[in-house]
Amino acid sequence: MSQTISVISGDGIGPEIMSASIRVLDALDCGFTYEYVEAGLNALDQHGDLLPEATLESIRRNRVALKGPLTTPVGMGFRSINVTLRELFDLYANVRPVVSMPGTHSRFDGVDIITVRENTEGAYLAADALLSEDGNTAESKMVITRKGSERVTRYAFELARRTSRRKVTLVHKANILKTVSGLFLDVSREVAKDYPDIECAEMIVDATCMKLVMDPQLFDVIVTTNLFGDIISDLCAGLVGGLGLAPGANIGKEVAIFEAVHGSAPDIAGRKIANPCALLLTAVQMLSHLEMQEQADRLHGAITNTIAERDRITPDLAGNGNTDSFADAIISRL
Repeated sequence: MSQTISVISGDGIGPEIMSASIRVLDALDCGFTYEYVEAGLNALDQHGDLLPEATLESIRRNRVALKGPLTTPVGMGFRSINVTLRELFDLYANVRPVVSMPGTHSRFDGVDIITVRENTEGAYLAADALLSEDGNTAESKMVITRKGSERVTRYAFELARRTSRRKVTLVHKANILKTVSGLFLDVSREVAKDYPDIECAEMIVDATCMKLVMDPQLFDVIVTTNLFGDIISDLCAGLVGGLGLAPGANIGKEVAIFEAVHGSAPDIAGRKIANPCALLLTAVQMLSHLEMQEQADRLHGAITNTIAERDRITPDLAGNGNTDSFADAIISRL
């Protein structure tokens, strides 16, 4: 049965890497059909809205979306489009895997970490945010709930079990943020008891960052709250070569949105030198989500081999290729 994917090409380099990624997916013969919809600056120019209702309706209907990087205008009261999508579709788990790849310029070998970040509450909810009339004081309320903590932690343990991972680390700041981070830790401990086959560790967030850059092999699956997860997942991307190799999935009960987590890079837009790997690696996540594991494994293997053999890769990986040649090299291995 054919699966229709809502496709948001995005801003800046988005259309270039999306076009290359769709060509690669078509070479896998997945039977996908694509429904192209707009969001970001292009949508604002064409429809007067960063997130048109037609785009939201497409995602509701198809339940799976592949998204390029989006630019949210600075100022003018605009909220982050990504945060808005997560709230609208209750995409409570942000899943960010990083894996070392031969042929990349990174400081470590053998890194294989998945960060599972709570995606809908915490500091990014910015509840009751306000700025004083004199502009000297800003405040917002951090909200952590039992429901949010329970479901994201359970997702992390289920993911670990499903992918034969050995360990889940609960990352927190309960020593200082005793109520909000304390609730997350207490609830996560309760969930961990349901998974006696998986080792559970606890670590304060600042110690986690230190240990990640000293010995990343200590970690397998990390689960944490929104702000900490945002920081940690980018740190983990740096361990394997940067955001150009970092995919991201936003998972909810009804809808999943798969995205390149890097920016829209307007400075190189139109030059066809952008690395499509982050978007292709999140396509690997999408294929796994759709229970197309054979295709997911084939695609991941083709990406890994192309980089290892340094075949037509982009300048950010110290290659002489471009976006299209990189995609061609991956397709040749499929």
